[in-house]
Amino acid sequence: MRSDPAEYTFLSPASLAEALDLLRAKPGNWLPVAGGTEVMVQYSAGKLASRNLLSLWGLPELSEIAELEDSFRIGGGCTFAQLREHEAVQRFFPMLATAAAWTGSIANQNRATLAGNIVNASPAADSPPALLAYEAELELISAAGTRRLPYDEFHLGYKKTALRPEELVLAVHLPKHYESWFTYTRKVGSREAQAISKICIAGAGKLKSGSVESLHIGIGAVAPTPLRLRHVESLLLGKPLTKKQIAKSKLVLQDEIAPIEDIRSSVQYRRQVAENLLEDLLLTFALSGEDPLTSSVTALDSWNDLDLLTAAEKILPCCSSVRWADRMANARPIANLDQMLEVADKTWLELSEQDWNEAFRSHPRIGERKAAPVTSQSAAWSRNEQSGAAAASEEIQQALKAGNEAYETRFGRTYIVCATGRSAEEMLLDLHRRLRNTDRTELQEVVEQQRQITRLRLRKWLGL
Repeated sequence: MRSDPAEYTFLSPASLAEALDLLRAKPGNWLPVAGGTEVMVQYSAGKLASRNLLSLWGLPELSEIAELEDSFRIGGGCTFAQLREHEAVQRFFPMLATAAAWTGSIANQNRATLAGNIVNASPAADSPPALLAYEAELELISAAGTRRLPYDEFHLGYKKTALRPEELVLAVHLPKHYESWFTYTRKVGSREAQAISKICIAGAGKLKSGSVESLHIGIGAVAPTPLRLRHVESLLLGKPLTKKQIAKSKLVLQDEIAPIEDIRSSVQYRRQVAENLLEDLLLTFALSGEDPLTSSVTALDSWNDLDLLTAAEKILPCCSSVRWADRMANARPIANLDQMLEVADKTWLELSEQDWNEAFRSHPRIGERKAAPVTSQSAAWSRNEQSGAAAASEEIQQALKAGNEAYETRFGRTYIVCATGRSAEEMLLDLHRRLRNTDRTELQEVVEQQRQITRLRLRKWLGL
């Protein structure tokens, strides 16, 4: 190490009140430290300017996740491991749970905290895009009291924030209503975890009658601060997501971002990838529309009129679980696509692990297209869904093959990902990330991937 520990003071106050008193007594003298993951990097490199470190680790007021009437309050000292594994975070704020899984190694996730990630103020941090898309609000505390600040107003410039020298991030507040919204988050980096983002994006939205009713998009590593794409959002608000509108949004995006060239990427690369991610987000958002077309209504009406066995047989390719198909047939009549997706999700999540595994077995390996599909229709859908892998180089295909084998050895099932719109390289990065999951976490993830696949197939089946 390039630093001498004898030159530093490290103090662990017994309470939050004591920590705040110390900060008030000498503003700017103390550097608050929680997990210390970023501090240790600077310390090891001899670049840690502050010599007085104030430990916040383990203070109970900073480490709780509480459900309020209309929101969740997430303590600033919550670790990314907590966020990744917390049931309510996974349910209400899946983009934040995903970002937590991207942040460093498992060891880092056990130490790194949400407030630390925010206050470190890196434009490439993993959690800010999701926090921007969820319209997070920060609760800041000092010995004088607390104040609330929209997260969108926290970052003032590169490594500059609105946090006062005597303040700490007490908690992050997230509204509950996003549970019913469309969400999308992606990270592009050398790896999805244990690598700094080249670009990361998160979006949340709602459609009404085929047009954008609400849309929030956060993006990282393309400006001096994490950025909310308000100009893109304004352009699309109240309009249908047509190809023309999406093309316009990409032009507006280029005026809204200001990427730099560094060791990880060029300006041109970041601009192109930002366009690609925005387009994929909006196309996926468009597919999430809840208003059925006339053709889907006709198909749904016809299916509602079938006998029980035939109805189950017809819908089976959408999921490939016999019990799921039987329960869907028994749930008829289903009035529209909105109800269809709701019933499909509920039915899928209530199945046993044995039923889930039946659906998983119908999928071919990514990049190999070999499986025992339940029907010729599901086989055709799989080929189309995995088209991104078909165009991969020989090197990537071999890496996918090795990854598939490693995944099957690790988890005893085929690696499954909602492959629509994804390149082979992106799926390979996802595979490597998921190999680090625990058995429980990976089961939750593959169940979610199958849920997304089923929803897309139901739309195709109904003619959307």
